[in-house]
Amino acid sequence: MTPRRLLRWPERWADRFERRGVYVPGEDSRGLDPWRDWGWLIVIWLAGLAVFILVFAIAV
Repeated sequence: MTPRRLLRWPERWADRFERRGVYVPGEDSRGLDPWRDWGWLIVIWLAGLAVFILVFAIAV
């Protein structure tokens, strides 16, 4: 029996962004890529937005 992990999807989603590339400090010669540089922040923001929408959907 394996232990179930609570909220496994945010971790998988963030890992998907990290597989696309990880920010390397000092690498200033490349263009700005928001998915690469701020993947975790985007995942957290989208999860917060989803929770916000769900709370109002339940309240109505």
